Amino acid sequence: MRLLTLNFLMLTPDPVTENSMTILDLIHWFETWAPPTWQESWDNCGWQIEPGILEQAPGVLVCLTPTLSVMHEAIALKQAGDPVNLIFAHHPLIFSPLKRLQKGDVISDLISLALTHQIGVYSAHTNFDQVANGTAAVLAEVLDLQEAVPIVPTQADNGYGRVGWLRPGRSLQELLHLMQVRLNPPHLLVSPLVDRHQRIDRVAVLGGSGASFIPAVVATGAQVYLTADCKFHQFQESRDRGLILVDAGHYATERPACARLVEILRQQGVPWAKLSQQDEDFRVFADADGLGTR
Repeated sequence: MRLLTLNFLMLTPDPVTENSMTILDLIHWFETWAPPTWQESWDNCGWQIEPGILEQAPGVLVCLTPTLSVMHEAIALKQAGDPVNLIFAHHPLIFSPLKRLQKGDVISDLISLALTHQIGVYSAHTNFDQVANGTAAVLAEVLDLQEAVPIVPTQADNGYGRVGWLRPGRSLQELLHLMQVRLNPPHLLVSPLVDRHQRIDRVAVLGGSGASFIPAVVATGAQVYLTADCKFHQFQESRDRGLILVDAGHYATERPACARLVEILRQQGVPWAKLSQQDEDFRVFADADGLGTR
């Protein structure tokens, strides 16, 4: 089997051309870069649904979460003539062993559609979180962090989260504005009683649910920590430790890495790769009138 060129791994396997690349080649390349063996014990990376498509040329729809909306999007694209046969998701479709398949159940219906329309579902979760060009590394680039290194190293130069320098430094207000503009979250939750004009030089980031890393972030000397899914008392913990905690939401902090993955797939010669437009942020903030706003 020939492998795709991994420029960012400094490896030089024989390149696979667009005409000869198969989904099997694609997955072998990806798992060389972000091995599923790196995943956490509770995780479920890898194939979620493989409907017999390994020898086909890859047509990849990338998303954060594999939902029925994304599957319907893939089917519509396929019926319109686009060669979609693989949904490449960050979040797994299946976390716990299935006990039954029943019509009307979301996962059951998605599996049925995948098998009927020959569209596979593959997940790269905590293994993709750790690598260069993964969720944390891309989030650090979004904020222009320099000399970014993992908050918690795991494999070689990889690891969870990134911490780096703002050069030049920014006021906290300027940094929050940058986060709002570049991530477009529905809302920013920020630690209370902070000086919006104070200078910020060192920032830590971790896409998705990263509040459990607060002690490790404090040890890096970061002044601000951008992550998601933080609880009330985790904001209290951060305040007490002198860390400014910013919660921009799960979707906003991980979606940029999905867009980067599309670019990487195209660079590696995948003949058709696109970012899902039906990926969903499952939180809606209500205004004073009770109307849903993003």
